[in-house]
Amino acid sequence: MSNDSGKKYHNECTGAALETYYEVDPYKKPQDLLNVSPKGLVPGLRLDNYDPPRPLNESTVILEYVEEIAKNTTNRSLLPPSSDPYARALVRLQADVVNRTLVPAFYRYLQAQDLSAQIEGGKEFQGGLEQLAALFERAEKENAPDSALGLWREGGDLGWTDVMAGPWLFRASNVLKHYRGFELPPSTKFHAWLDRLFAHPVFKRTCSTEDLYLDSYERYAFNRPNTSQVAKAINEGKGLP
Repeated sequence: MSNDSGKKYHNECTGAALETYYEVDPYKKPQDLLNVSPKGLVPGLRLDNYDPPRPLNESTVILEYVEEIAKNTTNRSLLPPSSDPYARALVRLQADVVNRTLVPAFYRYLQAQDLSAQIEGGKEFQGGLEQLAALFERAEKENAPDSALGLWREGGDLGWTDVMAGPWLFRASNVLKHYRGFELPPSTKFHAWLDRLFAHPVFKRTCSTEDLYLDSYERYAFNRPNTSQVAKAINEGKGLP
C-alpha cells in the first residue's frame, strides 16, 4: 500500500510475494488495483511472468496459488501430504470455520452499534473460536499428523489454518478488544497457540502495527457510511463480497 493517505503501511514481503506485491491505497481503488481485483478488494496479485501480465484476486485463491508454488519449488507445504486426504479434509474444515463464521462474525460484531447486537456479535465470534478449537481437538484425538494441527500443537510448524485464522485472531486481540472490550478465550491451550502464532517470524513480518489496525478499523467500529463493500454487505445482511 502507498503512503499517499498519510499513513505508514507495512510494505515488506518475502518469498514468492516479492514479485507479486503491488502498493496502493485500497480505499481510493486506483485502476491498477481494479485490473487485478475487479471489486477493488485486497489482496490482489499481478503476475508479471506472463505476457501480458495475469491477475489473481481473492485471499484463499491467492493462498492456494502461493501454496502450489511453494510445494513445487521448495517441497514445503502448509497442508498435510496428498497421501493423507482425511488429514487434508480436517484442515479444510478448520478453514471453513474461519471463512464462514469467524470473518463475518468479526465484522458483524465490530459494526454493531446497538448494545444487544454487540452482545450477540460477541457471542457469535466467541462461538466461532470455540468451533475452531474443537476441530483442532478432534484432529488431536484422531491422531492427525502435525501438519493438520500447525502451531496448535506445541513444537509444530506454521500450517494452513494458522495462516487463515491468524490475521483475524490478531485483529481480535487489538481491534475487538479496543472497540468492543472483547477478550479472547482464557484457555491456557488457546493462549499458548496464540503466543506461538503471533511470535512466529513469518507472521510478524506480515503484520502492521496495532495503532494502524485501530486506525484502519475505526470507520467500521462506528459503522460510518461508505466505509467499504464489506461493511455495506454486513449492514444489508448479505454475504461478504
